[in-house]
Amino acid sequence: MARSVAKQIFNWIAMSTFELKTHRSGRTYSKPHFFILNKGLNSGKPLSSPCPNCFVVTTSTEKEKNTLFHLSMMLQIGGFYAYYLKGSVIPFISIDDCRKTLKTRLKLYDNNEVKLAQDINILSAIHIREIELKKTVLKLEKLKISLIQTLFYSR
Repeated sequence: MARSVAKQIFNWIAMSTFELKTHRSGRTYSKPHFFILNKGLNSGKPLSSPCPNCFVVTTSTEKEKNTLFHLSMMLQIGGFYAYYLKGSVIPFISIDDCRKTLKTRLKLYDNNEVKLAQDINILSAIHIREIELKKTVLKLEKLKISLIQTLFYSR
C-alpha cells in the first residue's frame, strides 16, 4: 500500500516538471511540447503549432504534455492569465507570470491526478458539445440564407 502511494506521488512530481521557454522561429523540439500564445487578448491560449509570439512548453511524456495543454486551456478560458497582462497597445504576458500561473494552478491538484483528469474530461466534453452546437448553428444559418434566396428567386 505504501509503495502504491509513493509511486503515485513520484508520478505526480514527475508530471509537474516542465520547461517553459520563448519559442524561436525555425526551432524544432524532440520532446513532447506545445505552445502558449504570449501576446494579445488571447495570451495564455495553448497552441499545437508555433506562431511568432509564443512560449514553448516541453515535457518528458505525452501524457504530461496533454495534461498541461488542457490545464493551460482551462486557465486561459477562466481568465487567469488575463490578470497578468501588461502593455497598453498590445497586451502580453511575461514568461515568469505564465510559468507562475501554471505551477500555482498545478499545485491545486497536488497529489490528485485523478481529480485533474476528471476536470479535464468534463471540460473536454463541454468543448466537444460546444463545437457540435456551433456546427448546428452554421447549418441553420445556411438553411436560412438558402430559404430566403429561394423565396426571392422563385418570384
